[in-house]
Amino acid sequence: MALSDLWENSRDQLEDKHVQQIIAFAGDGHLKDGNPTSEDFRAYLSLVPPDYLKLYSDQCLKEGFNGSGLVLQDIVNEIGSRIGFNVVCGRYRGVTGQIGFDGLWRLPDDHAIVVEVKTTDVYRIDLGSISGYRQALIKSGEIENDQSSILIVVGRVDTGDLEAQVRGSRHAWDIRLVSVDALLRLMFLKLEVDNPQIIKRMHEILIPKEFTKLDQIVEILFSTAEDIKDVELEEDENIETIQKPKFRPVSFNEACADRIEKHLNIRLNKQSKAFYSTTDGKVAVNCAVSKQHIQAGALQYWYAFHPYQKDRLEKYDTPYVAFGCGSEKKVVLIPFQIFTSWLNAFNTTQKDDKFYWHIKIKTDGNSFVLLRKGGEEPVILSEYILPEEFAEK
Repeated sequence: MALSDLWENSRDQLEDKHVQQIIAFAGDGHLKDGNPTSEDFRAYLSLVPPDYLKLYSDQCLKEGFNGSGLVLQDIVNEIGSRIGFNVVCGRYRGVTGQIGFDGLWRLPDDHAIVVEVKTTDVYRIDLGSISGYRQALIKSGEIENDQSSILIVVGRVDTGDLEAQVRGSRHAWDIRLVSVDALLRLMFLKLEVDNPQIIKRMHEILIPKEFTKLDQIVEILFSTAEDIKDVELEEDENIETIQKPKFRPVSFNEACADRIEKHLNIRLNKQSKAFYSTTDGKVAVNCAVSKQHIQAGALQYWYAFHPYQKDRLEKYDTPYVAFGCGSEKKVVLIPFQIFTSWLNAFNTTQKDDKFYWHIKIKTDGNSFVLLRKGGEEPVILSEYILPEEFAEK
């Protein structure tokens, strides 16, 4: 049985297993270029929660085992995919006539990063060979010279010798260096924000500019984005002129996504704080959550819906918008095409470069309605509320 099937149907068989044991379940248990084991393992990595990627990378780096470098290569490529790159996995082992890169990561603007993964920098790295992979890709027309660079991902955090080697080489302006730990932090950060500007900044720091090692930039970005995330969400929830005390935003998006999975009988992967999609790229859900508020004696829930969320959902065959009302016990799930037909009837905020629609849901017991601007009839949401059978007992 494929690892992905085991994960979907008998997850308990895999949850406490070492990554080396996981690979033993796949094919012949040996990672080789183009064999079923590598395909199965990579498909499995695309399904597991991000914590597992950190666990498995730690096992590769701290314990080490036969083939741990190959395993780490696949894990790093999966991390790149979750950060938002379009990833092409490279070869495990070099062979004559084939370009030996470990990964090729592309950004939406078509900048390409040739990735090299190293478990350690104890031995001197042949920068000329890595640069040769990039030049071969340029010559083949796969990437462009002025729209490509190199990223070396190393297991160690202390990489002073390698940094000096890069700085002293003729390839210094084409190469950047990042630790696996810093790359993991970027992945976790990306999963906690929705603002595309923050995500774009995350991508850009992996492209050569002023620094050789990126960990310091990652630390700055991590702290800054946390502040931006909190402020942005508080502003979004400060809807219209309603006065209320300041509070930190709630976060039960994942619990709501779990209920949606059961209702639709699909598996959703978290892409950002509120955005989830299936691995086949067909179904997507933007899942917003709100605390419970009281206005004029009625319970209300307030959300903001942004143009970038609309643009993102439009790329999928079967998109939805979901609203968690106070907790995962009450989830409203609306097909995207139906929801967008109502947008013109919502109040909006537009200031400077910021625009969003105000979404307000009102409830009286089990009756949920979507409020719209003055003169517009509210929308009764009864048919869009997830049934109780999908809530945790």
